[in-house]
Amino acid sequence: MTNIGLALTSREINDLVRDDLKKVEQHFKLESAASVQTVTAVASHMQAGGGKRLRPILLLLSARLAGEMSDDAIRMAAVMELLHTATLVHDDVIDMASIRRGRPSANALWGNHVSVLAGDWIYMQAFQITLELRDFQIIDILMNVTQRMVEGELLQLERIGKLDISEADYMELIDRKTAALFGACAEVGALIGNRADSASQARLSEFAWNLGMAFQLVDDILDFTSRENILGKPVGNDLQEGKVTLPLLYALATANREEVRLVETVLKDKSYDRVPFSRILTLIEDHQGVKRAQERAATFAGRARELMLSFPDSPYRRALLSVAELVIDRDR
Repeated sequence: MTNIGLALTSREINDLVRDDLKKVEQHFKLESAASVQTVTAVASHMQAGGGKRLRPILLLLSARLAGEMSDDAIRMAAVMELLHTATLVHDDVIDMASIRRGRPSANALWGNHVSVLAGDWIYMQAFQITLELRDFQIIDILMNVTQRMVEGELLQLERIGKLDISEADYMELIDRKTAALFGACAEVGALIGNRADSASQARLSEFAWNLGMAFQLVDDILDFTSRENILGKPVGNDLQEGKVTLPLLYALATANREEVRLVETVLKDKSYDRVPFSRILTLIEDHQGVKRAQERAATFAGRARELMLSFPDSPYRRALLSVAELVIDRDR
């Protein structure tokens, strides 16, 4: 039987976590109700926007794999979604984004000042819930990952509009912005599951970290190859915002001076008015930027699968294997 044959379908994954996720959504709604109505409205708007809920799913499945489900696992899954939501609110302010998941962004509706403060409140609420567990190991994990995510945002701001970015620079950025939180979700899940030894916790964290790296790589690929109605935001948006991601980095490595100038023009204009998006996409395709980035994403996903196969077979291991497959094959 192949590794894929050992996995589950997306419907089977949903069946495994459906009841737990319903409780997570309830906790998210309850815990994001603030004394200031505007904060509640922002959090409610973000929650209603949907999303894959990959981070809470990783925590819940990791807790099950490690041994047991508990109310603490549900609460911490909600905490991880709160942390992720806070980063999205702040990201949209920094990027001056007007659309999030096909709907107006929080900053488009309430403005930057309210959005920043609402994001801050959501961060603090996530830590308030965590403190109630009185588990210093979990608090340490969350402090570390939050600091890394903020550092990732600062690094990205430093590199906005710059072409002299190495592959190592890019990998450091997505480690901090995305993969670190994935790893923390699995590590916290394993701790709460209560039966995993430290080596198993480390393997689960490394599995999810690799998954997060693959996830962000696919995200950056889809920014060039998907469609707006599927992606939920404008296609080619990253480059307009000054972000040079891996598909473009790979293409630029072999591009001629005229092609590099095309990219420089988009970065300078912050639009595709003078250089159409189709021209940039052709450049990337001509230099196999997407193909090479897909291969890199597949490497991270393959490492994630290897790590997961080191655990005893169970429905939860098969579900986590499936998540690795779905991350690579998704179209949004």
